[in-house]
Amino acid sequence: MALAPFHLAIPVYDLATARHFYGEVFGCAEGRSSEHWVDFDFFGHQLVIHEAPKMAYQEEAVSNPVDGHDVPVPHFGVVLAWDTWEALAERLRSRETKFVIEPYVRFKGQVGEQATMFLLDPCGNALEFKAFKDIGQLFAK
Repeated sequence: MALAPFHLAIPVYDLATARHFYGEVFGCAEGRSSEHWVDFDFFGHQLVIHEAPKMAYQEEAVSNPVDGHDVPVPHFGVVLAWDTWEALAERLRSRETKFVIEPYVRFKGQVGEQATMFLLDPCGNALEFKAFKDIGQLFAK
């Protein structure tokens, strides 16, 4: 069975800057839009940015310790194919993206080996992108 695309709507307090970030930095195709929201094809999923007042989590970051890193909470993202993840990491680096957690590989040579990176959009929404050496280990213990 094919994986169903998710729909996620997130708040942004600067619609124009967020529109540029998702469209130009990530290269996401834009779908429908209005004065207050924009749809994007976010790696095959529907991401909608909605203009809204700044939220508390966008003002002050909250994080949990994971593998010696401060992982921002909340966050969202996509599990990509390994080569797609590498291309995205390079695209972001070439645009001098500031990472919360630089791209790196967790569990190297172990069950669940995965590449990951964290960054913030211009409105403070945290994103994580992952890739697994073996996608069959996505939920492995």
